[in-house]
Amino acid sequence: MVYLLKLFLFLFGFGLSVISLTYIIIYLNLLTMGYNFFDYVKFIIRRIECINLFLGLLLVFISLGGKNELCL
Repeated sequence: MVYLLKLFLFLFGFGLSVISLTYIIIYLNLLTMGYNFFDYVKFIIRRIECINLFLGLLLVFISLGGKNELCL
């Protein structure tokens, strides 16, 4: 049962990370429209779909953590 929860957390976190990174790459088009890099960074840290990257990475790290019996 614990492994199923860890698998769900991993897949959900991975999905959030992929979606967030996709939006960050799409928003790179702002640089070609005249924004400088600092304006780009200020823009993406205010977008909720880009903030989900940190939540997704946190869920992945939580799911991978814990005691592993196979680790020597």
